[in-house]
Amino acid sequence: MKILVCEDDFMVIKAIEHKLLREGHQVVIAINGKQAKEILMLETFDLVLTDLLMPFTGGLELIRYMRVEIKLSTPILVLSKVGNEDTIVQAFNLGADDYLTKPFSPNELSIRIKRFMLRK
Repeated sequence: MKILVCEDDFMVIKAIEHKLLREGHQVVIAINGKQAKEILMLETFDLVLTDLLMPFTGGLELIRYMRVEIKLSTPILVLSKVGNEDTIVQAFNLGADDYLTKPFSPNELSIRIKRFMLRK
C-alpha cells in the first residue's frame, strides 16, 4: 500500500515509518496538513494516516479538504492524543474511517492497516 503519513512529531513519524516500511508499504511523510494537501494534489494514496493537532492545517481541516473539496474516498485513519469525544465524533462526521489514540501499539496500527487492505 502507498500510505501518506501526516504527523508533526518526529519520533512518532520514525516509529510509524519504520513499522510500515518493514511491512512492505510505500510511505510518504507530511509534517503538517498544509504539506499533506500539497502532496495530495500530486499523488494518490491507498491510505492516509493523520494526526489532528498539527501546525498550519490540522487533521480535521485535512479530512474536510479530502472529503469535501477534492472528493477523495481514500481511507483516513486518525492518530491523535486528543481523546475528546466531540473531536472524535467530528473526525468521523467529516469522513474519517478509523481512529487510534496515541500512544498506540505499532502492532495495533499494523492490524488496522491490514483491515483497510482487505477492503481493496
